[in-house]
This record gives sequence, C-alpha cells and structure tokens, in this order.
Amino acid sequence: MKKEPIGKLISYVHRHNSKILSKALTPYGIGSGGQHSFLKTILLTPGVTQDQLTQLLKYDKATTARSVKQLEQSGYIERRPDPNDRRSHLLYPTPKAEQFHPTLKRILKQSNENLISNLSSDEEDQLIYLLQKVSRQLPED
Repeated sequence: MKKEPIGKLISYVHRHNSKILSKALTPYGIGSGGQHSFLKTILLTPGVTQDQLTQLLKYDKATTARSVKQLEQSGYIERRPDPNDRRSHLLYPTPKAEQFHPTLKRILKQSNENLISNLSSDEEDQLIYLLQKVSRQLPED
C-alpha cells in the first residue's frame, strides 16, 4: 500500500466528514465551521464563556465569535451577563437547543459510525489512541 502523508489523510477525512455533517445539520439551521461542536459544548457545559469555548475547542477567537453569533441568531443559545465580569457573557442553551440535543447526538454518533465502519473494534481503539497521542503533542495556539 502506498504510504500517503498523514496530514493529507487527516485533511481528507475532516473535509469529507464536514460535508456529511453540514448536509445533516443544515435542515436544523446549524451551519458549517464547527457550529455543532460549539453547540454540543454549550449543551454539556452551560454557563461557559466565549473565551473558554475558544480554549476548549481549539478554534480561533473569530471563528468562535462567528459561530456563537450564528447559534444565537438561530435560537439555540443565549448570552447572559457574567456577574463576576461585566465584560464577559455566559452562554446557555435555549429550550430549542435542549429539544434538539438528542437529534444532534444521533447525527454525531452516526457520523462517527460511518467513519469507522470498515474498522474492527481493536482498530478503532488503536486509531483513537494514535490520534490522541498525536493531538497531545501539538503546541497550544
């Protein structure tokens, strides 16, 4: 088997998965750019700040701001003033987001299952282990 560059393979898998997720999430008003990751994180950690989202998800501040704004405009999240820091806002899921959460989990689970459909359980574990090992050594932005 021809040995292809790892970055190229990871990029290809990422682009392919992004297209599939975009197609599945567009009917719900969730766009590309990782909006589903931001929404999922806000659902799981209500009261998170925009800066915390940037750090947790490893996106740049502009992407975070754009995604938060779009999710707010779509009615999935709301900003509330941070009582401890007047310059900051806490992000909370709306009832619409809470209602959508099971659908989001199903879509993301299906996407992951599609990605690993040709792998054995041991291969899946090995892939996760290796990707985590590679990602841990990446420098912080």
